[in-house]
Amino acid sequence: MCSINTVNGIQQCINRINNYIYFCIDTAKRYCRQGYRKWNDSQLQPTIQRLMKGYNRYLRPNFNQGPVEIGMSLDIASIDAISEINMDYTATIFLRQRWRDSRLLFPGNESLSLDGRLVSLLWIPDTFIPDSKRSFLHDVTVENRLIRIFSNGTVLYALRITATIACNMDLTKYPMDRQECTLQLESWGYNLQDVVFYWTRGNDSVKGLDTLRLAQYSVESYYTTVSKAVYETGFYPKLVLHFSLRRNVLFFILETYVPSTLLVVLSWVSFWISQSSVPARTCIGVTTVLTMTTLMMGARTSLPNANCFIKAIDVYLGICFTFIFGALLEYACAHFCTMQHQTIVDVQRELLKEFEESNGTTHLANSTSPKKMQKKESTQQETTEQSVTCEGNEATDKKKENGCGLSSVKQMSRRAASMMSVENPNNIDRHARVFFPMVFLLVNIFYWLYYLLF
Repeated sequence: MCSINTVNGIQQCINRINNYIYFCIDTAKRYCRQGYRKWNDSQLQPTIQRLMKGYNRYLRPNFNQGPVEIGMSLDIASIDAISEINMDYTATIFLRQRWRDSRLLFPGNESLSLDGRLVSLLWIPDTFIPDSKRSFLHDVTVENRLIRIFSNGTVLYALRITATIACNMDLTKYPMDRQECTLQLESWGYNLQDVVFYWTRGNDSVKGLDTLRLAQYSVESYYTTVSKAVYETGFYPKLVLHFSLRRNVLFFILETYVPSTLLVVLSWVSFWISQSSVPARTCIGVTTVLTMTTLMMGARTSLPNANCFIKAIDVYLGICFTFIFGALLEYACAHFCTMQHQTIVDVQRELLKEFEESNGTTHLANSTSPKKMQKKESTQQETTEQSVTCEGNEATDKKKENGCGLSSVKQMSRRAASMMSVENPNNIDRHARVFFPMVFLLVNIFYWLYYLLF
């Protein structure tokens, strides 16, 4: 209170009024600034609250008005592993889904980017990967989800998923094979009367496969299709991504094909070694066989343990092992024929010596050269087959009886020797030097043409 009866009282009243006015102005400014900041920070809050008011996330959009059209697009971030043993591949994908919900309309031309945790407040499709064996949603540092609402009611829902997906593989041409794998997307509970899937931009809806780099494969081509899944409970929407993988065979050529081929060539070295060098030729044959066996066992450790597949690499390793083992058998046959030929010559000489001694012509056998002996034996064989007949006669003397018996034994031994022996065993190695490389070359030409062109 102030008195206006005096000058001092009037002055005091004016000062108090001024102070009050300044206080009101400062208070008004402070409240105005606070009110503007509160309205600016919470401008979207009333919009979200208004959108969520009366919203039922358990009912799909267009309920009782037709199916919801959901557009899909994919980004393939990586394909981490392709397993032939388990017949699957592991991929990290960005899955984006778009649909329109008329309950989320709001004025303006802007979009609202919401926290991923608000997905529990909205209706979302029940999309799943039917061929997935294991999958998980990335959650570092938070769950990798994206929710964006546009003014026309369109909802964008994006996820980052890593999934191990089955892929039926045909390994008959391994490692020159080409695999066709798929990535399928289906609706779990909503059938075609409720939900319709489509690719947003056709084949362009899939990104990342063109620039993908894999360890053993290269992506040749890919395309997308739209189909439907038929189950006992009805028909469900289905989207399929088909992509073709071709294996890079250069690694297997350097690791398996070249060493096995060199082992086959190494086994042919024994053809130029004398047959009398038994340790050298036996060592080469046994060493190459054991090395090839080790190579086959090492190659099989990285191959799928599937008995139903006869793979191309198994065929080639089997061919190489056959040629190496055949080279070892070739020396065994050549050595056997050599020893047999020497034994037969010695037996023939002994029989001829005994025959001539029995006829009193031993001195001719000692002076006759080997070539003349063989010629004489051949002529005697021809004449004896036509003219010599042994008849049991008690009147014949003992000398003729012994000579006839020795000649018959000699004939039988010669017939058996002509059937089982080789005239010159050294020719076996000469023929093998040409036969083995030519056959191996022809088999390789047929092998590579068959598995690369057919």
